[in-house]
Amino acid sequence: MAIAIAMPDKRPANPCFSSGPCAKRPGWTLEALAGALVGRSHRARDPKARIAEVSERSRKILGIPGDWRVGIVPASDTGAVEMALFSLLGARPVDVLAFENFSKTWATDIVKQLKLKDARVLEAPYGRLPDLKAVDFAHDVVLAWNGTTSGVRMPGGDWIPAEHEGLVIVDATSAAYAMEVPWDKIDVATWSWQKVLGGEAAHGMLALSPRAVARLENYTPSWPLPKIFRLTKGGKLNEAIFRGDTINTVSLLSVEDALDGLRWAEGIGGLPALLKRCRTSLGHIAAWVEKTPWVEFLAEVPATRSTSSVCLKITAPWFLALPAEERTAAVKKIAGLLDKQGVAYDIAGHRDAPAGLRIWCGATVEPDDVAALLPWIDWAEAQIAATYAAA
Repeated sequence: MAIAIAMPDKRPANPCFSSGPCAKRPGWTLEALAGALVGRSHRARDPKARIAEVSERSRKILGIPGDWRVGIVPASDTGAVEMALFSLLGARPVDVLAFENFSKTWATDIVKQLKLKDARVLEAPYGRLPDLKAVDFAHDVVLAWNGTTSGVRMPGGDWIPAEHEGLVIVDATSAAYAMEVPWDKIDVATWSWQKVLGGEAAHGMLALSPRAVARLENYTPSWPLPKIFRLTKGGKLNEAIFRGDTINTVSLLSVEDALDGLRWAEGIGGLPALLKRCRTSLGHIAAWVEKTPWVEFLAEVPATRSTSSVCLKITAPWFLALPAEERTAAVKKIAGLLDKQGVAYDIAGHRDAPAGLRIWCGATVEPDDVAALLPWIDWAEAQIAATYAAA
């Protein structure tokens, strides 16, 4: 029987809980972009300096080693990942970990597009990780550090050996700035501006270790590379890409917005402060899940629960009684009711994930807003449960 719940009094100050594009940093307004060098060539001295500044501030906040190259590349995190895969793979066998939508996309790239015959896909369903002990580090290894669509993350870096023959290539787009990335254990990382710091979309970030640079300079893939994937020139790394001379035109508005987010991060205490904000938001949700009988984390193991893209499954009897194809519709009704009330936008789970909710808890989201949202989710679930009980 459906239980009536009164509409909560307190509302989140910012109802933006989308996992990408993500909430802007607290206090953001368009005035933050007033100094953007619009109408200027991205090749000119001052714009180029600001582009390079994004890379250097990113390096400093994330703690990326000084001998790594950090640069801006086309097409958001997707472009950065595919640039790495198409440029670096083929020299060794490959293990790719596939446990949610995006990591499965990288497996498709490797197996069906690059057609690498010595590739192993280590799979797991949504909510779990593949068997990390099965990874062969004599192979190149491709993985997502955080499953944006499953809410499952890597449990730290202890499972990666400090010395490994292959390259470890990490899609870190919803992990960078939200959880620690072990730079001493990996060789390539990618992320985008639109995730944990809430920057505008379209551009990606690529970080390469000296081992990855050596691969680029000593190995040439057998397949053709389009211009936007080319990282070498005359058999050597094109260093200009990592000094602000991007492969193609970047949006200087987006560059200014990225710098604004990075300066905000520095101002509140850098990476430790960003991680704390994400952990605090997850803590609010964990306490709520503990006392709420109709919801559970999609991530089955606590140590693998994401601190940025928190995915939840509905376990209420009324919901589980629905045919599978109707559960997605029911979730959309819950999310739609919250949207209509103006308390939460875009919190339905990813279309390819099991039907459920996804609450973005990246660093730009105020933990107090997450806490204020949770009673509203209780209220919305009760409203929708009542409609099914009455049907």
